Amino acid sequence: MDFQLQYLTPDIKLSSYDDKLFKTETVFEYHMLVWFISGETKIIQADKTYIFKAGDIFLIPRNHIATIINYPKDGLPHQAVVMHLTTERLKQFYASVDNQQKTICTESNIHRFSNHPLLKSCLASLIPYFEIEGPLPENIAHLKITEAISILREIDRNIDSVLADFDEPGKVDLINFMEKNYMFNMPLERFGYLTGRSLSTFNRDFRKIFQTTPQRWLTHKRLELAYYHLSEKNKKPSDVFLEVGFEDLSHFSHAFKKQYGFAPSLAR
Repeated sequence: MDFQLQYLTPDIKLSSYDDKLFKTETVFEYHMLVWFISGETKIIQADKTYIFKAGDIFLIPRNHIATIINYPKDGLPHQAVVMHLTTERLKQFYASVDNQQKTICTESNIHRFSNHPLLKSCLASLIPYFEIEGPLPENIAHLKITEAISILREIDRNIDSVLADFDEPGKVDLINFMEKNYMFNMPLERFGYLTGRSLSTFNRDFRKIFQTTPQRWLTHKRLELAYYHLSEKNKKPSDVFLEVGFEDLSHFSHAFKKQYGFAPSLAR
């Protein structure tokens, strides 16, 4: 895969690659503001799927699980400008403004800004800096990120409930969380963190509630979801395995046949 990352600072980067697709499951440590220059991206969350195309601008909230599948399109590479809105920078910003928003947003929805001219202008102005050798001076990076935050607050009056929320995940109901997020192929440490538990506490609570190991339960649930997509939605195995948390088609096919006694292609 021809994959490139150019960093202006640790918080501002340009990603580009030419392969058929790039897929990852992740929990972003920081809010991520993205402007697509070319290509297409599918972002799958527990209760919603998003498709973003060239020109789209969106904000992914931190500490929420998502499967991200990126594709080149129309003969062009998948290319995007990405800006991380770190907790440190946001705390500095909100220390200097009058924030009247007290409600904390608990939703994991991605915030779509289409091709908003103010955000596009802000993010497009970064492109020339990628052509200059050396890192972007911190004072300029600070101005650009401050500009982006200010524009977000201007065009979305409720965005403070997302950006000004600095709390870490608290202990949540394990059954409800796992039933919503089992299809994401995340390390158990991340599942523990997002449910407000250490790894050892997560494993202990999980075994007590589900009477099995997390790995066995996750595999079983993912295969059940795959069976539903294959038999009820008439999807192909090649279109399903990534979305239900498997890394490659052969592993998925082997696990499916072991659980159901026949190949996934026959479930259709």
